[in-house]
Amino acid sequence: MASMALVATTCSGGPGTGEGRPGSESARGKAGARGPGWGFTHTQYSADQGTERGRKAASALLSRHPMPQNQHIMGWGAGNPEPSPGRYDFADLDRRIALMRKTGTAPVLTLCCAPDWMKGGEPGRTDWSQESLETAPTPEHYEDFAALAGKIARRYPQVRHFIVWNEFKGFYDDGKKRWNYEGYTRLYNLVYRELKKQNPDNQVGGPYVVADSDAPGEADGSAAVSGPWGTLDQRSADAITYWDKHRAGADFVVVDGSSYTREGDRLIPDAFGATRKFRDVTRWLRRTTGLPVWWAEWYVEPADGRDDRAGWSEGRRTAVQATAMIRLAEGGTATAFYWNPETTGKRCPGCLWHPTELDDGGRELPMMKLLGRFAREFPPGTAFRSVDIAADDRPGVQVLADDDAVLVVNTLDRPIKAKVDGRSFGMGGYGVRWLTR
Repeated sequence: MASMALVATTCSGGPGTGEGRPGSESARGKAGARGPGWGFTHTQYSADQGTERGRKAASALLSRHPMPQNQHIMGWGAGNPEPSPGRYDFADLDRRIALMRKTGTAPVLTLCCAPDWMKGGEPGRTDWSQESLETAPTPEHYEDFAALAGKIARRYPQVRHFIVWNEFKGFYDDGKKRWNYEGYTRLYNLVYRELKKQNPDNQVGGPYVVADSDAPGEADGSAAVSGPWGTLDQRSADAITYWDKHRAGADFVVVDGSSYTREGDRLIPDAFGATRKFRDVTRWLRRTTGLPVWWAEWYVEPADGRDDRAGWSEGRRTAVQATAMIRLAEGGTATAFYWNPETTGKRCPGCLWHPTELDDGGRELPMMKLLGRFAREFPPGTAFRSVDIAADDRPGVQVLADDDAVLVVNTLDRPIKAKVDGRSFGMGGYGVRWLTR
């Protein structure tokens, strides 16, 4: 086995640091700003639902792996917070916030989506169809949405981190064939000012646009961000740069995205190699905005026609996810939220725990083991170190290390023998292993 060294270092200063744009609020006294770290987002079915036994087991599991938790203010487990102007219903959000405070570290709120009456619907009624949920407020209600954000900030003073909107939902301009980044930025600036008025210490970020990418050589790609995986969609790059230029202020920049292409769901050059996109896009975001970078969601497995990601074995899925997290960390990501695909069925690919609706619900699944350990070993500000690696197939091994721990991933579907950091061992196909230093 030929020995060679891997230098797993991020940009200077460690993950999550950023100087901010000259003259921006973030640039004054916040050069070392860091995010909450590695965590997850609650979805429709989470640890506050299901059987009593399942809820207790899931709650205990989360308490053993305390990490930042993110919740949307409407949808994904939360009801309409303002069904009619001035009439509020925070029962669901209260319950989720209580769970987050009990079992996590930093609670985070995503300010999406909007009550129906802010987007042309009838006051007092809620249309939960995907089309309605993903409709943005109309411009005449931007201030109403900002006022709702302020109301929420006052109700939950323990929440200090706010993401404005989700994936530019409802902000695509069909006529111009691009994102309506002007409209989004107007909404963002109103929300930003309102949240800072409530508490200057509130941390606010956007634009949470999807960092789509195209295959190498396709015309729509952005030459500013490219790699073997392809190129960043120019429309996404334009939305980010416009927001960055016209924002009233920001404490972090947030995006989401997948390692596969926008069209055809292609993984280039393969599932593991495509994850390099997360590192490259993160570094570009840091250079462009000067802000700490957050990933609100990230995906590595293409979905089927029903938007399910169930085609891989759990071992392969976990190994690719581990590699993606290594790439995010190498890029200098300050915070990243895993989208927990919770369901009520017995099969729950990629879930953090068994669905709480089941009698044995709440039990730990492989992705929780990975995410929980990663959050504990590599918090924001981690200084990564070089590692000596020797293996019978060196390109098939990925590692990330600091002074205390080493994460080793076998990206091959067969066993290998490896020597990492002076220790020899075997790894099964798609094996994920932690070493202490």
